[in-house]
Amino acid sequence: MADRIVVDTGPLIALARADALGVIGALPIEFVAPQAVRSELDEGVRRGHAAVSAPWLQFMQAATPMIDAVARAELGAGEAAVIQLALEQGIAVVAIDERKGRRAALSVGLRVTGSLGLLGRAKVLGIVPTVGPYVERLRAGGWFAADLLEKFVAAFDE
Repeated sequence: MADRIVVDTGPLIALARADALGVIGALPIEFVAPQAVRSELDEGVRRGHAAVSAPWLQFMQAATPMIDAVARAELGAGEAAVIQLALEQGIAVVAIDERKGRRAALSVGLRVTGSLGLLGRAKVLGIVPTVGPYVERLRAGGWFAADLLEKFVAAFDE
């Protein structure tokens, strides 16, 4: 059975901007996202941003209300819903890029990855021969700190 990961809006947007959604969809992972992420993506389109199309992504509605009010006040709706859905579904890993969301997920015992972690996994599994072109598109968009991208590329000897 494939791994399961609950993915947030941020990685989906970043990976779309890096033209890497097809690469990520080729990973042996079942990706799910809460409806709050779908709503954030739809709102982005209404505001004039490009649509994010990921046919490999399944949207789910959480059965229980989002995590407590304190957490919701600190996090965006997407991050809070990602954490809630992961806990509810017993999914151990979430894909969140934003620092607050990552910390919150770790604090409740979830493992965290993000856009770069997923790209790195694609490289390790041989889905892509190099991460460089994707990183350059992320760099051009100013999506990540330059030093983080440099460390990431260096980790793959590129």
